[in-house]
Amino acid sequence: MSRSIGEVAESAVVLAIKQGLTVATAESLTAGLVAATLADTPGASGMLQGGVVAYQNSVKSAVLGVPADLLDAVGSVDGGVAGAMADGARRACGADVGVSTTGVAGPLAHDGKPVGTVYIGIATADGSVAYAYSFEGDRPGIRAQALSAALERLLECLVQADLPHVK
Repeated sequence: MSRSIGEVAESAVVLAIKQGLTVATAESLTAGLVAATLADTPGASGMLQGGVVAYQNSVKSAVLGVPADLLDAVGSVDGGVAGAMADGARRACGADVGVSTTGVAGPLAHDGKPVGTVYIGIATADGSVAYAYSFEGDRPGIRAQALSAALERLLECLVQADLPHVK
């Protein structure tokens, strides 16, 4: 039995607070859904620093510090971009952990990537990692799956928060 998005968000909030860690978001295709879902959870003010909705590449570059040459080379839907976005959110908001979303919700392909291509980035002071997904469904369905994946990856990172490299 899988947990609901709300249950995963609640687990992430509780665990971040228990570990004394803060979180920031950088969202493209989810356009603030990750931050909003965390903020819907009681106690979120104890761990959520803030977030950036970076729908356009100019915002990814100027606000989050994603290298323009990377965006020019691979487009916005890429694991390297997701990792850089997560790190940019972490740095911009002064958080311990950054989580990002970028991808193609449809209805058309983007940057040569098919509909359903999604990358979730997670960043700590030690660096960033990106996870690739291929979701199916309509635009709202793909965005919901990306939200769920982002919260799951955030929770996975926080579960490891007792490791020295995360703090």
